Amino acid sequence: MGDTPFDVIQVGYGPVSQGLALMLGRQGRRVAVCERWEQRYPLPRAVCIDHELYRVLSANGLGAVLPSISHPGPPYQWFNADWKELLVIDWSAGSISGGTEVNFVHQPTLEAALDVAVLEQPTVEIFLGWEAIEVRQDDDLAHVTLRNVATNDVRTISARYVIGSDGANSLVRTTIGGGQEDRGFEADWLVIDVLLKEGVTAEKLGIPAAGQYCNPIRPTTIVPAGVRDGRTFRRWEFMRLPGESIADLEGEDRVWELLQDWAGPDDVELVRHKVYNFRSLLADRWHDRRLILAGDAAHVMPPFMGQGMCSGLRDAWNLSWRLGLLLDGTADNRLLDSYQPERRPHVSQLIDMSIYLGKVICIPDLEQAAARDHAFLSGAAEPPPPFPQLIDGLLHRDSSLRLNAGAGLLSPHVAIESDGSKLRLDDYTGPGFVFIGRGFDWRRGLDKQLVSQLATIDAKFVRLEVATDDQAGSIRDCDGRLDAFLDAQGWDAMIVRPDFYVYGGGSAANSGALVQSLIADLKEHGVHLKGARDNAGECENEVSAV
Repeated sequence: MGDTPFDVIQVGYGPVSQGLALMLGRQGRRVAVCERWEQRYPLPRAVCIDHELYRVLSANGLGAVLPSISHPGPPYQWFNADWKELLVIDWSAGSISGGTEVNFVHQPTLEAALDVAVLEQPTVEIFLGWEAIEVRQDDDLAHVTLRNVATNDVRTISARYVIGSDGANSLVRTTIGGGQEDRGFEADWLVIDVLLKEGVTAEKLGIPAAGQYCNPIRPTTIVPAGVRDGRTFRRWEFMRLPGESIADLEGEDRVWELLQDWAGPDDVELVRHKVYNFRSLLADRWHDRRLILAGDAAHVMPPFMGQGMCSGLRDAWNLSWRLGLLLDGTADNRLLDSYQPERRPHVSQLIDMSIYLGKVICIPDLEQAAARDHAFLSGAAEPPPPFPQLIDGLLHRDSSLRLNAGAGLLSPHVAIESDGSKLRLDDYTGPGFVFIGRGFDWRRGLDKQLVSQLATIDAKFVRLEVATDDQAGSIRDCDGRLDAFLDAQGWDAMIVRPDFYVYGGGSAANSGALVQSLIADLKEHGVHLKGARDNAGECENEVSAV
C-alpha cells in the first residue's frame, strides 16, 4: 500500500467492484480495492446475468469460463394459485447479443472466477480486511482513510478517483451527499438456496423451470440458482405474511415446513436461508468531482427481474471507458457529468419493471389476487414496461436536440468471418469506438489526419460485406443479426460506443456528417481528439460523404 497515488480506489469488493477492477486492470490502470471483510461472502444473492452482461464479461476475458459456470435461462412463468399462467417472460429467447436473454449463475462461483481474473491484473492491488472509515477529496486527489479490522492500524491512501461500490449503506454515497428516492416498494421474503441431490431435477420435483407462484396463501418464487462443479442449485423464496416474525421464518424447522410441498431432505441439501428486505431506492447524486457511485450504492431494486447485479455491472462498464479516457489525459472531468444522466434513467426504468412484477406476486389478499387473475387472464392487464435503452448522454441528436431513432440502443453482437477465420465481433474490434460501414469503408471518406485523431478514442473501422462484395478486408455477419439491425434502422453506417451502445447511424452518404456530430459531442463531453482543431466546425472540410 504505497504512498504514490493510485489511479482509482474502489471501496467494496462485491461483483460490481470485481468487474470494474478487471476492466480497469485490463487497461493497465493502477487500482486499489479496499474491503472490510477478509474473505468473499460465501453465499449466493444474485442468480442471473442477462445477455448484455454475458457479452461484457466475455469481452473482459471470461468468455472461456462463463459456459462452465452458467446455464441458459428457461421461460420465466407467472402462475396464479390454480397454476394458470398469468404472464410469461421468455428468457430462453435468442437475444441481440447471441445466446439466451438470461443466463443463471451461482454468484459465489461467478465471484471466484472474477477474483481469479482480477488477481491476474498486475496493476490491481486488493486489500482485504481494510475498512474505509473516511472519504474526502480536494482539487488534486481523493483520499480514503482505512482501518485494519484485525490490528486497528489506520492509514490513508489517495487516488485520482474513488468509486463507491460499497453497497446499500455506502460510505461514499454519504460523503457525496444528497438523498435517496424511495420508489415505495418494500417486502420481506425468506430466501432459501439448496443443492439438488444426485438424480434430482426440477422435472422430477414437478416444479417450474423458472416461475412465480402467485398464490395469496403464500406467494412463492421457484427459480434456478446456477451450477458449480456440475451440481445444480435451486432457489425458493417465500413472502413474509402479515403477522409472521422474521425470527420464526428463519428457523430451520420452519424452512423445511415451507419446502415440504416442493422438496424434502432426500431431494435437496440446504445451503442457506435468510429473510431479505426487498426495497426500491435510487440515489439522487451519483457523482461529485472525484467521487463516484456504482451498484447498490447508487440503486437498490426488487429482485423479480434479476437486474440488480446486472445494473451494477452496467455502471462499471459505463464508467470503465470514461475513466480510461480521463486517465489517459484524453478527456477532462466533464466526461463524468453524463454518467448519471445515462445510467440513472436506465436503472429507474428497470426498478419500475421490477416493481411492476413485484406487485403482481406480492398480494396476500384473496380478493385482490382474484382481481389480478381476472385482469391477466382476460387480457385487460397492462403488459410489463419495455426493457430500457439509453435516453441521455453521449448520443446522436438532430438539430432540435431530439434523440435520433436508433441512438441509445444496445448494438448487436455476432460471430463474424474475416479472412477465412471465424471469431466474435468484440474480439475482432477490441475496445474503443467502432465505426461499422456496410458495403463501404469509412476511412476512404475521411482525411488521414482525422483518422489519426480518431485513434485517440481507439476508433476501429469495420467494413461489413454485402451480397455482391468481394473486397478484401471485409467481414461477414455469420448470424445475420447485425445486418438485420441495420435494416431495421434503415442504416448502412453505425457508430458504436465502447460500452456497446449505439451512438448513432445513418446512410453511407451521411456518414461524414455523423462523424462531425460525434466530434462535436465528444468535445462537449470533455473529450479532446489529439491534434484536433478547437473548432469542431473546422473539421468539415476533412470529412466528406462516402
